[in-house]
Amino acid sequence: MVKLQDVVKTYDNGTRALKGINLTIEDGEFLFVVGPSGSGKSTLVKLLICEAPPTSGKITVGDFSLDKLKRRDIPYLRRKVGVVFQDFRLIEDRTVYENVAFVMRAVGAPLRIIKKRVPYVLDLVGVLHKARRLPGELSGGEQQRVAIARALVNNPDVIIADEPTGNLDPARALELMMLFEKINTLGTTVMVVPHAKSLVDQFGKRVVALDGGMVVGDRQGGYITMSGIQTLLPAEEDAPVAPLMDGPGDLPDDGLLDDGLLDIDLSDIDLTDIDMAAVDESALNHLLGDTQELMRAVDAELDTPEEDGHAQKL
Repeated sequence: MVKLQDVVKTYDNGTRALKGINLTIEDGEFLFVVGPSGSGKSTLVKLLICEAPPTSGKITVGDFSLDKLKRRDIPYLRRKVGVVFQDFRLIEDRTVYENVAFVMRAVGAPLRIIKKRVPYVLDLVGVLHKARRLPGELSGGEQQRVAIARALVNNPDVIIADEPTGNLDPARALELMMLFEKINTLGTTVMVVPHAKSLVDQFGKRVVALDGGMVVGDRQGGYITMSGIQTLLPAEEDAPVAPLMDGPGDLPDDGLLDDGLLDIDLSDIDLTDIDMAAVDESALNHLLGDTQELMRAVDAELDTPEEDGHAQKL
């Protein structure tokens, strides 16, 4: 569960980005967070991934009290909260496989687990056949799928997607939202800050509207329009939706990987060749926090995922 109680965020320049908001997100829920520019959406995301502390109030994500969280514990939180950004933040000189694998290496996962888990999540998001490609050889939609795989690979409880479709055309945006919906059906809580009103209307999920740093609407099914917040998202030009291309195909309904799909030999990929020192530090911090602390205390979840029912949800 994610819960915010009377959360206030005031920046050093005096800007009050959040003004005592209260919000509860249940386990396994899917919701959109909408609002105009300056409404507090970005600040909300920053607080939930510990990029910024609240000025006052209480924030709980699972077993973590974020308002009291020590810096050394942030990596553990980021194992439970996966983040997908609009700008992908992939490592350009590393393959798709390596981009996803480095996140597991950074938390000290054994190679045998990495070699099992990475193909699984790549298949789940529909890019297993691109495992040996570099990011520059992929389309925007494919790069975003890799970013989603990277967010999923450590089996988080919550996925936060901050305008993940902002750089995609309508057809690719629809594909990505369908993928988030699939991930949600497998048990992961999903929070999306959307780019287009039409996506919100099409999926009929819970919608929370922010304006002026406050929650001004919260309902199920469709975009919220009310006095004062009728321009929450930019208007879209009417455009025909192209046939879906490069999509995930038929994803496994039970969340289990069909071994028959693993027809790409990845056994010769040398994960020890991934130079963690060369990884962009800011991107790594966004995903994992202080990885040195986490590498000294890897929990048993990754070592024996088969014995943990929760670890099997993805």
